[in-house]
Amino acid sequence: MLSIIHARLKLRPWWMNALLLFCAFMTFLYLPWDIFIKPLSQDQEVWFGFLFTGWSAKFGAVLHWCVYGAGTWGFWKMRPWMHPGAALYTLQIALGMLIWSSMDERGSGLINGLLVATPFFALAIVLFRSSGRFIGDVSLDNEPVQLKREQLNETSE
Repeated sequence: MLSIIHARLKLRPWWMNALLLFCAFMTFLYLPWDIFIKPLSQDQEVWFGFLFTGWSAKFGAVLHWCVYGAGTWGFWKMRPWMHPGAALYTLQIALGMLIWSSMDERGSGLINGLLVATPFFALAIVLFRSSGRFIGDVSLDNEPVQLKREQLNETSE
């Protein structure tokens, strides 16, 4: 089992593995707590820079659960539909941070919004440029994995 996990993790760069782990954390730990345990009066969700509370936030949390669940599966299996899906979702996060910071009364202004959003804009660009990595599920026999890894190295050069 550990050899399968190790082989799968070798299929992507470290930063993509970090995104996989973040998606898994959100899917299996945070969002179930957010949806089923967190009191409705405390629930808040942000989409496209706009804050939702109460039942609309619970609905937003279910949507987030679907997005992060798809992200977990998509990164684990390196599914082709992850491109441009992951890049577009990350771009939405960056724009949301920019909108929140510049338009919401609790925001910190346009300059700080740009500072906070810039790493997410950069991540969206890197994800968009990584289309060749999303080649779909591969066999975990050593030879096919090695072949796929060699193909990935060729496409990233």
